[in-house]
Amino acid sequence: MTMTSKFTEREFTERDVEQFFDSSTQTYLSFWDSEGVLHTGYFAAGNPDDYQAAAEHTSVVLGDEAGVTAASRVLDVGCGCGNFVFQLARRFGCVCDGLDLSRERIDFALGKRAAATHGVAERVAFRHGSATQLPYEPASFSHVVSQDALFLVPDKPRSHAEMFRVLAPGGRLAVSDFLQPRAEISPRARQHVYDRVRWTSGFSLVGYQQALERAGFQIRLARELSPHLKQTYRVLGQVAARRAETAPSPAARDWMRAFSASCQEIGVAIDDGEFGWGIFVADKPGAA
Repeated sequence: MTMTSKFTEREFTERDVEQFFDSSTQTYLSFWDSEGVLHTGYFAAGNPDDYQAAAEHTSVVLGDEAGVTAASRVLDVGCGCGNFVFQLARRFGCVCDGLDLSRERIDFALGKRAAATHGVAERVAFRHGSATQLPYEPASFSHVVSQDALFLVPDKPRSHAEMFRVLAPGGRLAVSDFLQPRAEISPRARQHVYDRVRWTSGFSLVGYQQALERAGFQIRLARELSPHLKQTYRVLGQVAARRAETAPSPAARDWMRAFSASCQEIGVAIDDGEFGWGIFVADKPGAA
């Protein structure tokens, strides 16, 4: 697995993704967000600058679109540090499992579970594992959800098939995910968006729907939300630049400044149609 030039598309493996997120977890938590929030914000009208509120709103929108209730059993694929799992358990009172490829992030989530109230802790569980080999029995869940994670799976058809397998008949899939709106990606976008997080390639909005349909899903909703993606990186870039001025160490300052500069480049990629974001809701046919 080699690159013939700096910007040649690289076929990242699942191991590449795992190592990247394991190695970056503590840096991210110490320099940026001690709670491990790491997904795109869905900004409410009239509140265009509050990333934390927008990130929370994304979770609210996805939970609502999924139709989660207290009776639901939910699997969050690519759960990261577990924030969506805890939000669902607290908001709906449902049982929720989280699975992630990064052991570092799962360890962080387990630490949060140990500190949670008994009523929440007993309803959540976390496992280290792959979206292409989900460690659950068929028809184990009424809902499968994911926030900005499935784009990183190298074998996307297999992950779709696995999510379909673990859903009960009549179950629902609800995901937010990054998009590759056009086939050709510039070296600039490849460097600052794709290679930066070990992402090889993705789907357009239509291509994503078609891929889910090939796995057997029936599409209920597909919503293109790239303006929210641009707003997320605009706000995060500004916050990082401000934090760099008062960061406690040279390493933290350098990290913040590099992240701020990267956010500007990501905004260019969004404007050029090389990076996007959407929400998808789909059902597994059959009676619940």
